[in-house]
Parts: sequence; structure tokens; C-alpha cells
Amino acid sequence: MLDYFISVILTMKNIFAGLIFAMLWASASSATKIGLKEAQPFVLANVRFIAAGIILLTFAKLKGDKIITSKKEYLQLVIYGFLNVTLYLGAFVLAIKHVSAGIGSLSTATNPLFITIISAIFLKKNAKAYEWIGLILGMIGVIIATFPLLQKSYADATGLIILFISMLSYSIGTVYYSSKSWTLPPFALNGWQVLFGGLLLLPFTFSVLDFSRNNFNITFLGSVAWLIFPVSIAAVQLWLYLLKIDPIKASIWLFLCPIFGFFYASYLLNEPITWHTFVGTFIVLLALGIAQKEKFEKLFKKITIK
Repeated sequence: MLDYFISVILTMKNIFAGLIFAMLWASASSATKIGLKEAQPFVLANVRFIAAGIILLTFAKLKGDKIITSKKEYLQLVIYGFLNVTLYLGAFVLAIKHVSAGIGSLSTATNPLFITIISAIFLKKNAKAYEWIGLILGMIGVIIATFPLLQKSYADATGLIILFISMLSYSIGTVYYSSKSWTLPPFALNGWQVLFGGLLLLPFTFSVLDFSRNNFNITFLGSVAWLIFPVSIAAVQLWLYLLKIDPIKASIWLFLCPIFGFFYASYLLNEPITWHTFVGTFIVLLALGIAQKEKFEKLFKKITIK
């Protein structure tokens, strides 16, 4: 009986990890929007990235983890940090200045399609038919859920173009990460890529820095703290864990981010919730169920065998 419960828990572990990742990652748009009321986009981003990197590496060192690696892996970390932090998150925080938090969350849903296509081209990892069905249904569900937001929320062409660049960089970074062998443990790996990404963003930050536009008050500090701990540390650790298993299946969880993000934006920023939200949410959950078909089948078999 004990073996049965352990087996079920291990089978469900990845599903719980995906759900928690989506809940935390989805909060980034609203937290960023709040922080931008008090600071310039790159200032907010740099404080978040460099602080998160130092905290992660310090924690890894105190844990006794390896934090020093080869020149080759450092180069890989610089490339991954540039794609996943400097370009992706730097562009994202800049774009959120021009679009609503809801649209920022919506943009996350384009990543699974990008990741699937890029994985098929560069990793020769073709998605199965049911994964494509899950991807298409997920896109439909997100569009339905956020249709009123797209009609009523503010967004300009500049913001949408920057968002597109941001999402494309994230998808390329995801595939790049999955294509490499890493020797560093997760906390050290995450710490270095966030720190390198923040350092590479510094020249852009200083080029537009205006101290009069930055207020380091409780709102700014609260936004940064949330972006560091639940998002840059907890959510990214979960994301790296999911990527090790399968980049395509991991990307499916990004469909849930706009749904959670939509509710966060409504509660914190008074963006609208309509029947579209509930219909879209149902379709997204159905898409996740289809895309995770193999996991549910294995779990069902274990339950029926017992």
C-alpha cells in the first residue's frame, strides 16, 4: 500500500510543479506593472536580476553546492542569461510600460508554439499529434479568455513588437537550455544565468538612467521582492526542473499563465473578468489534459491495477 501511494505521488509531482510554476510566473506581469509606477523599466529589471543572482549563488554556496564551473559552461550561461534574462525579461519589462498586465500575460501563451517549432527544427524533437491538439486548443482558449481585454486594454504597436521579440527570445533560450549538458546544480545554474543576464543589461540601464524618475519606496521594494523570490527564484527553479523532463511538455504549462495572470490583473489592477474568462479557462484546462495525456494514462493504470 505504501508503494502505491509513493508511486501516485511521484506521478503527480510534475503536474503540481507545473501548476505552481504557472501560478508564480503569471504574477510577474502585475508585479512589474506595479513596480513601474515608481521606477524606470531597466532600473526595476536590473535591481531584480542582480539581487536574485547574488541571493541564489550565496544560497548555493551555503548549501555546499558547486558554484564554480568550466569556461565552456560559463560561456553557455552567458548566452542563456542573455536570451532568458537580458533580452527576454529586459524587453518584457520595457513592453509592460506600453501594454496592460493582461496582454503581457497573454503573450506568454505564444511561447509553447514557438518552443514546439524551434524544438522540431533544432532538436529534431517533433511533437506528437495529441500535443499539437493541446497546443492549438490552448491558443484558442487563451484568445477566448482574453478577448475583452484585447478590445478594451491599452496597447501600442511599439509595445506589441517588443513583446514579440521578448517571447521569441524566451523560446529560443528554452530550446538552447534543453540542448546543452549542464554540470552545475539548479540553484547555481539559475544564479549565474540571472546574474550574467543582469550584468549584460547594465549598459542599457545606464544609457537611459534618470534618477528623478525612480522612487525607491515601499511599493518599489515590494514589487522587486516579489519578482525576486516567488518569480526569479521559485518559478525559475521549477521551470528548469520541468525543462529537464521535456521542453515541449513543459511549455504547455505556459498556457495557464495568462489565465492566472488575468485574475491577478483583475484583482490588483481592476482589469475586467467576463464569461469569456471562464470558457477560455475550461478550454485551456482541457488542452492541458490532452497534452499531458501520457501522464494521466500512467496514473490511471496504476490506480486500476491496485
